[in-house]
Amino acid sequence: MWKYVKKLEYPINIQNKDLNMAKLLYAQYGGPSGEIGAAMQYLNQRVSMPDHHGVTLLTDIGTEELAHVEMIGTMIMQLIKDASVDELKKYGLENMFILHDHALFPEDPNGEPFTAVYTKTTGDWRSDLESDMAAEQRARTTYENLMKMTNDPDILGPLSFLRQREVVHYARFKELRDYYLDKYKK
Repeated sequence: MWKYVKKLEYPINIQNKDLNMAKLLYAQYGGPSGEIGAAMQYLNQRVSMPDHHGVTLLTDIGTEELAHVEMIGTMIMQLIKDASVDELKKYGLENMFILHDHALFPEDPNGEPFTAVYTKTTGDWRSDLESDMAAEQRARTTYENLMKMTNDPDILGPLSFLRQREVVHYARFKELRDYYLDKYKK
């Protein structure tokens, strides 16, 4: 169905440790507007789209969201690389460390684990595409807020790329919704 290229969509090479930013990035890893939720939402919704246009688009965007999970995870890991237990404690990451050491776990910055409740699927293309457009807007806003929290160009570059992909996804979902609204006029 698709080819995995062993390369990130955007290069990530963060030079400076920043445990606070790593913690904040968990919002887009396992948070309610994060990439894992978006991927699961779109890949689940695709099966109830009325034709191949919707199935294809939701598959494409859903799998791209998985690539974004990979990017965010890479950023977090580079930001906490070689962090001591004292540093983890200082930035409120001790609970994550106790359960997962330096590994990733799908949760938000407060330690709330990812839940399938974050994914919205109704089986109705109108509701689902409206939800998808809103999800992309929430993710865009979260990326913009994250960008306000740093001045590190090694972090800003990938965040800007991810923010722009949310804008593109929103436009693609809107195009599909408008296409269906025209095709299925009642």
